[in-house]
Amino acid sequence: MSVYAFDYRILSSDTDANRNLRLSRLFTMLQEASIAHTTELGMGREKTLDRGLLWIVTLQQAKITRLPVYDEPIRLRSWPGKTMHLLFPRYYRIEDRRGNSLVDASALWALMDQNTRRVVFPELYGIKIRGVHTGRELALPASPRMPQGEQTGSFTVPYSYVDLNGHMNNTRYFDLAEDLMPPELRARRITGIQTEYAKEAREGDTILLRQETAPDAFLLCGEQNGQKLFRLALTYGA
Repeated sequence: MSVYAFDYRILSSDTDANRNLRLSRLFTMLQEASIAHTTELGMGREKTLDRGLLWIVTLQQAKITRLPVYDEPIRLRSWPGKTMHLLFPRYYRIEDRRGNSLVDASALWALMDQNTRRVVFPELYGIKIRGVHTGRELALPASPRMPQGEQTGSFTVPYSYVDLNGHMNNTRYFDLAEDLMPPELRARRITGIQTEYAKEAREGDTILLRQETAPDAFLLCGEQNGQKLFRLALTYGA
């Protein structure tokens, strides 16, 4: 299948206090769609995970018309772009029951060796995914800008935030951001997301945080031993 499609109805456990799809749950759905489609394309766990190769996200971007709400039926579509040396572009679209776009997103994925924790060349392992072009692709993601100001705190990665790759799952950074941002900003309509994951954080690691709040945006980054771990930028409308 060139384009993966999945129908789903938003559960109460998927939503926040405003009955909107929680950001961490949104990106979990995109992540699971990526895995499911990759499996359909013949590059499932027997070709990757069972051989010690881990799929990781390096960059993500989303343009949000509105978030799905509790009990709303949606259709999630996902498809791969043309492989870029070490990187696998992937695109996403979430539609309402009338086919209107609610969320358009893009991501760059890579494969990491679980022992060396280094990105690998996919062709050395026979990992090939044929890209498609639909004309609905969101631009590929870029790195968010660095928040201004001094370090504002720290965060220690708990066991519950760690996934099967052995590091803090990319979706949990959204929970961290929403916990830290002002409530009045969290209640506004989100319109865009940019993230970068430069280095993994593992259980027990302490991340030094730097954040910036603007009238229509919240930026958060994490560092460890002087190295950038992640950057995240959320933008909001009226």
